[in-house]
Amino acid sequence: MKKALMSLLSLLAFDAFAADGGFLFVTFRGESDPMAEQIYFGISHDGREWRALNGGKPVLVSDVGEKGMRDPFLLRSSDGKKFYIIATDLSINRNRNWKRAAQQGSRSIVVWESDDLVHWAGPRLVEVAPPEAGCTWAPEAIYDSASQRYLVYWASPTKSDNFAKHRIWAAWTNDFQKFSAPFIYIEKPASVIDTDIVHGTDGKYYRFTKDESAKKILMEASDAIEGTWTSVPGFSLADLDGYEGPQCYLASPASGNKPASWCLVLDRYSKGTGYQPFVTTDLASGDFTPGEGFRFPFPFRHGSILPLTEAEYRRLEAAFPEK
Repeated sequence: MKKALMSLLSLLAFDAFAADGGFLFVTFRGESDPMAEQIYFGISHDGREWRALNGGKPVLVSDVGEKGMRDPFLLRSSDGKKFYIIATDLSINRNRNWKRAAQQGSRSIVVWESDDLVHWAGPRLVEVAPPEAGCTWAPEAIYDSASQRYLVYWASPTKSDNFAKHRIWAAWTNDFQKFSAPFIYIEKPASVIDTDIVHGTDGKYYRFTKDESAKKILMEASDAIEGTWTSVPGFSLADLDGYEGPQCYLASPASGNKPASWCLVLDRYSKGTGYQPFVTTDLASGDFTPGEGFRFPFPFRHGSILPLTEAEYRRLEAAFPEK
């Protein structure tokens, strides 16, 4: 009974912040110069036609750690009163050495906080990875209604096996300031990075992860964040290679006889073309088809998407005009 109630409350929270106003995309641009590895904002009314805010210039710039922010992830707090951005503390432009970045990189994530998506406190560094970790890449977070806390997860290789592979590590937090001891959340035979978890409208959780060895995306499902995860056999994008940074979002909720529409964007890093969209009206099936009518003002890289209310959308437009 308690589990069913928590699942219902979680779905009600999901509906409370449905995108009646549009969406905010937080992203970075690459490593062509130091400012490209900072945080950019894009907005959209329909989740398809995107435009840059702040004249296409970075909205947030890091002056801590490695002074770069990649793979930003934005989430709304469980009570809807606060927003957090967490990002990889890394600048490849300043040090073009991926081996160093993976084996001698930052063990911290960059954290920003806001009450309104416009005024941000930060950046600050929080060390979350274990001492033996070589890096802390692509952090994300999800609220677990069952335990009423946030699971923050990221990719790290470790010295104990001579950095043989990346695993997905995780830690719990209530406030993005204090974190539990890190633990291994996902381990596969090969390296895995870039995990994204979404709570479906059917109450299940769906997880997308990049197999770093095969350069392909995996899709799994579970009844709980800490539950048993199983592969989705009908995942239609399982054979795509050269993509990373999966992000899945509810593009439009079900209405009348019209089913809900979900979008999965994948960063085609191998071609340098940024995010490519794939859509489905049956998330559980994993049957995605290429999205049509999507436009980005520049190639959005590994980032995340947040549903907005109409008031939030207008506030962002006013604060960060196109110029």
